[in-house]
Amino acid sequence: MGLGGTTLQTLKLAAIPSPSSSYSSSFRSVFNPLSKTFLYRRSHTPRPQDPLFFVKGFSASAVQATVATAPKATNPGVKPQWKAAIDFKWIRENKDAVAANIKKRNSNANLELVLQLYNQMLNLQKEVERLRAERNAVANKMKGKLESFERQKLIEEGKNLKEGILKLEEDLLKLTDELQQEAQCIPNMTHPDVPIGGEDSSTIRKMVGIPREFNFPAKDHLQLGKDLDLFDFDAASEVSGSKFYYLKNEAVMLEMGLINWTLLEVMKRGFTPLTTPEIVRSSVVEKCGFQPRGTNTQVYSIEGSDQCLIGTAEIPVGGIHMDSILSASVLPLKYVAVSHCFRTEAGAAGTATRGLYRVHQFSKLEMFILCQPEESDFYHEELIKIEEDLFSSLGLHYKTLDMASGDLGAPAYRKFDIEAWMPGLARFGEISSASNCTDYQSRRLGIRYRSSEPASTNPKKGKGNLSPPQFVHTLNATACAVPRMIVCLLENNQQEDGSVVIPEQLRPFVGGLELIQPKSR
Repeated sequence: MGLGGTTLQTLKLAAIPSPSSSYSSSFRSVFNPLSKTFLYRRSHTPRPQDPLFFVKGFSASAVQATVATAPKATNPGVKPQWKAAIDFKWIRENKDAVAANIKKRNSNANLELVLQLYNQMLNLQKEVERLRAERNAVANKMKGKLESFERQKLIEEGKNLKEGILKLEEDLLKLTDELQQEAQCIPNMTHPDVPIGGEDSSTIRKMVGIPREFNFPAKDHLQLGKDLDLFDFDAASEVSGSKFYYLKNEAVMLEMGLINWTLLEVMKRGFTPLTTPEIVRSSVVEKCGFQPRGTNTQVYSIEGSDQCLIGTAEIPVGGIHMDSILSASVLPLKYVAVSHCFRTEAGAAGTATRGLYRVHQFSKLEMFILCQPEESDFYHEELIKIEEDLFSSLGLHYKTLDMASGDLGAPAYRKFDIEAWMPGLARFGEISSASNCTDYQSRRLGIRYRSSEPASTNPKKGKGNLSPPQFVHTLNATACAVPRMIVCLLENNQQEDGSVVIPEQLRPFVGGLELIQPKSR
């Protein structure tokens, strides 16, 4: 796909080997869940702005990073502000709890300003309604028999009222947009079991394995990649800039093998596979809780357009059912998405970011679930269990963390991170996370569901007897961030002779390769 003279190439999955008929049979079996079809009803009208529950907002953290590829808009005009379904009454009635949550999340949201703007909006709405009532009264008076001077007086009065209403409605629109901007900075509420504090306050939920002891000097993945001819950072730096790379030889097979193996393992657990768009509208990025422009953004924005490169497949997957009402019978919806991801990594520096650990472009598989509110805690546990099973089967030494409130980010109600031991860094490094975002994203994306049960026993016909729609809960989790998995596999499976052992589970997905060996010169 051409983009301003630059070609963006989408990911192609490697062919899956079929060494035996039994393997072929098991491969076909994972597609059985895909035969189940579901229907959802797309809402063609704006969703109501009087939500059932409190909605929370995203924190403002982000620098516009631009990609100078798209032509500049000739007349961009003023971008309309999308509206989240925020329950301001709930915020006002629970002011102390919201204020305490903002503090524990280390958010810069201005609650006092939100409440002040909300009260101004209410007063302005009342004034608009008062003038409309006066205008209606004038219109009713003009229906009767009147002297010409009386009619002219009413015409002038009606004209003045109309102009006044138009001016107030314009002020109301501006005030509503300002209120939305400020309220969307309020973060999600926090699970009561989340540790309070910064990243150092996060607690360990689980520890698996022990660090491998080497009886020879262990190399980091950069040295291993150089010795085994697996990467080329120098050429990529000349072509694209720092933090880009070429994968070569067995590293390419390893990437494709990790993608295919992970995809099939997650599909076995009932997830529908997807590939996604890798360019999305800025508004969708915002609705998922990310800030595409501002200080230290991780998002690449395309100059002269309202589009961005995705930093995670969570964003396009979250948008699939945007502005929809789903049937409760199709929930939960489980997706596993394969995509490239693009991140500016603004502010990242130091030895811990060298090589493949922190890069601008990488392949990743992301799990995403939409479910009913009472089920989200259960599916959060399911997601972290899938991650742990995957990493355990590869023989990794890792720990699962319950992340502290100051490190959750705005959307997450609760987040579990997994960090794996990386001998080259001589420390643990993050390889995945799993977040329960409750209704934070769905209230922005407009994703609701409706129960098939009637709202009451009253035998009325038509829509009035339907249960009111509710917002779904959304969850996301990393199944495989390919570069960091390659770091772990190379460093933990290196041998004294400089070779690297391929984990047994991956071998059918890399053409039966068991060992990456130094190239003969």
